[in-house]
Order: sequence, then C-alpha cells, then structure tokens
Amino acid sequence: MAELTDDERNTLKTGAFGAVYLVSNADPGLFSMVRESFAASDAFAGATGLVKDVLTTGELPKLPRDTPEAVEALVLPALRRAVAVLTAKSPHDLEQYRSMVISAADRVAKAASGVDPAETAMIAKIKQALATPS
Repeated sequence: MAELTDDERNTLKTGAFGAVYLVSNADPGLFSMVRESFAASDAFAGATGLVKDVLTTGELPKLPRDTPEAVEALVLPALRRAVAVLTAKSPHDLEQYRSMVISAADRVAKAASGVDPAETAMIAKIKQALATPS
C-alpha cells in the first residue's frame, strides 16, 4: 500500500466527503439529508485497500460553513489534487477512488425524491474534477 502524507490523505477525504456534501446541498432538506448520508455510507463501505483506509480512519474533513460556493471552491480542487496524488503514488487505486466518489454522489442524489437538476449539474462538476488531468 502506498504511503500518503497526512495532507494527501486529507485531500482524498475532503474530495470524497465534500463531493457528497455538495450533491446533498444542491437540493437541501433535513429528512433528505439523513437518507443521503446513509446512501453515501453504503457507497463508501464498498471501498478497499488504500481508499478504504483513507476514508475510514482519522477525523472527518472540515468544510467551510459559510456558503455552498465556498465548499465547492474547496472540494473541486481537492478532487483534482486527489487524482494527481493517486496518479503519482498509487495509480492502481485511482479508478476505485473515482468510481466510489461518483457512486456516492449518485446514490445521494437518488436517495430522497429523485434526482434534481441542481444535483445533476453538481455531479457533472464532480465528474469533471475527477477526470484524468491532461
């Protein structure tokens, strides 16, 4: 298993948990939030190896509380950095990380009352951030 620095581990965690938060906040609602958190947990539970280790150990990432735009400004770059970190240090874990984040985002979007256009737009941004850098 690749050795990641604490900063790199935090980047992967911020990207993954932040992506879920962004989709959940795209169509907010208290009851929905509970269902969405369970849906995300189910997606993360399927992770293995390095990805599982990163997501299940240590503290949860700290996301800004002021505006959704502030969270987006932190999370999307974190997803891009996570791709770069995994490409450099553990390329065999990159596809699992990508698919796990996208699966969690999709499950969150579908957990409440169907997929909202704002959720679809946010998932598109997440997928773009997770694309292989050129």
